[in-house]
Amino acid sequence: MEETINTENISIILVEPHIPENIGFVARAMNNTGIKRLVLVKPKNCDLSRVLKTATGTSVDIVEEMLVTDDLKDTLGTYQYVVGTTARTGTLRPALTDPRSLARDLVGISKVNSVAILFGPEDRGLSNEHLRYCHSIATIPTAAFSSLNLAHAVLIFCYELLMASSPQPEQEVPRLADKYELEGMYDHLKTVLTKIGFINPQNPEHWMINIRRFLSRLPLRAREVRIVRGICRQIDWYTARLEGRDMEDKEHQANNRKG
Repeated sequence: MEETINTENISIILVEPHIPENIGFVARAMNNTGIKRLVLVKPKNCDLSRVLKTATGTSVDIVEEMLVTDDLKDTLGTYQYVVGTTARTGTLRPALTDPRSLARDLVGISKVNSVAILFGPEDRGLSNEHLRYCHSIATIPTAAFSSLNLAHAVLIFCYELLMASSPQPEQEVPRLADKYELEGMYDHLKTVLTKIGFINPQNPEHWMINIRRFLSRLPLRAREVRIVRGICRQIDWYTARLEGRDMEDKEHQANNRKG
């Protein structure tokens, strides 16, 4: 049996877009390639009269049905797989994939999981804070000049999704943990790992970036997230027990000195 990308489960998310015309061009690129779900997070300017000037024809339907939110973390809560796009790579933002490879991976993932593909503001792209929520980071290969117009970048990704929509051998992909479940796990890990001295309490997020990247290499199922949190609870219980014993020993020593 063969399968294709489930475009109903894929959303294009524009984080803090500045230029209304770019939103319209993005809707047009999505319409060209069969992707219908558009989300704007904290748009700087969402003048619909300017958006609709560039969202021609039936692309207007995408604009009329797009979702506008004001918080990225909350917006991503129900998605099981999140991809961040960037032209700037480095130690803290390794390019893990490219549009074509990503599209092949999403054939299986999109079957039973909601997928978000994030694009940052036109002037600076996604920040490290934005990318911390992503399972994978994708970059578009270029020659000497890497800066692309927002709508052009969206079109390239959507085109590869369209090309990967030709029938592919079926892959068994389970439902993955959504971002609410994952962020709860990461918060729990940060607390526990700080408590036992594994990460520096002065800058825990810096250390958590590597942990997030490590755990995102194999997207976790909800059951696996529960296992990790179960381990965290056991560490909490054991350290609390040790702290209780230490307190008892100190009280015992103090009583002996008084005696």
